[in-house]
Amino acid sequence: MIDQNGEQVGVIQTQIALKRAEEAGLDLVEVAPDTNPPVCRIMDYPKYKYEQAKKQREARKKQHVIHVKELKLKPNIEEHDYQVKLNHLRRFLERGDKIKLTVVFRGREVQHMERGGAVLNRIMKEVADIGEVEEPPKRMFGRTIVMTFRPKVK
Repeated sequence: MIDQNGEQVGVIQTQIALKRAEEAGLDLVEVAPDTNPPVCRIMDYPKYKYEQAKKQREARKKQHVIHVKELKLKPNIEEHDYQVKLNHLRRFLERGDKIKLTVVFRGREVQHMERGGAVLNRIMKEVADIGEVEEPPKRMFGRTIVMTFRPKVK
């Protein structure tokens, strides 16, 4: 048994340990039930539970969640639209998110897959300072080219 001050009392009977905890106005909590003999501690159990929950909340606050954002482009994208998408891409990378770039081909555009590749290569060059390619461009699902970016590790 361990008392409320953290000092080891030794091996004592359960009834005596319960009586000591009751006299102190605290709870007798079994800390290590698998050991032989089991280890018990005199403590304020509700306060202990509250402190554990508080530690978990603090740990959750410090956790950084990575989101995956998707940007869809067309192979015949106009310059202004391209710049808008590029600004979104830069903002997402600076925030620490991953980006999935998808070039979607419609109708007969699928005959000119190299145009989509050219758009992706241009983007790769323009964001090389803050992002790196996680997954290179690959043709998927017939009418799309998909590529994944992640923020550069500093």
